[in-house]
Amino acid sequence: SALLPLMEQSIEKFNEIKPGNTINAQAGGSGTGLTQVLEGSVNIGNSDVYAEDKLTKEQASQLVDHKVVAQGFGVVVNKNSGIENLTKKQIQDIFSGKIKNWKEVGGKDLEILVVHRPTSSGTRATFTKKILDGNKKLENDSIGATQDSNGAVLNAMKQNNGAISYVALSYMNNEEAKNALNLIKIDGKEATAENIKSGNYDFWSWGHMYTKGEANGLTKEFIDFVGSSENSESINNLGLIPGSEIKEK
Repeated sequence: SALLPLMEQSIEKFNEIKPGNTINAQAGGSGTGLTQVLEGSVNIGNSDVYAEDKLTKEQASQLVDHKVVAQGFGVVVNKNSGIENLTKKQIQDIFSGKIKNWKEVGGKDLEILVVHRPTSSGTRATFTKKILDGNKKLENDSIGATQDSNGAVLNAMKQNNGAISYVALSYMNNEEAKNALNLIKIDGKEATAENIKSGNYDFWSWGHMYTKGEANGLTKEFIDFVGSSENSESINNLGLIPGSEIKEK
């Protein structure tokens, strides 16, 4: 679901340039996208993580990776929590259940509600790798609630003053989200495209568009368009970064 806003805008623009095609996009976890493209029920399976992280080596070898964009993620809290900055260690302690009230980290006297993503989520996989230092046990699913998409996370968080979760930055590019939630600094570092490109902010991943075998026909045309300069307005508006601008360390 992290790439859904880009897909929706890209489909609209692609159809303006090349009318007469039908392209549909649906949200789900990265595991869903990878499984469905492997089964042949979709032409393209989008993912926040490499296929090897979700599939067997033999399954992943059947897929071709198209890295179209780099996408940032952020830890978000309800504005009523009074929180604007957390250390990585504090985030780990919150998601494990060790810290239970915002007053323990300088916020208001409010019980913390942790909003998780399911284990099939690529966003969760990136959160585990980059924020939890790869320790899956630090996200305690027995506390809080679980929502199955970025959009569902935002809706749940708006309804609870003590909520915390993590979302793709593309979901924070609207006034409704900005008015209800704080995109917090992590160890004092802001979640911005500039900080991702400069290597100062590590909570990001590639946005992959996978095909079973080489892409061809309309599938190839659409993938090529998504990452092209013709689509740069949508990429930039959503806070995404063209793949060509990322230099991995």
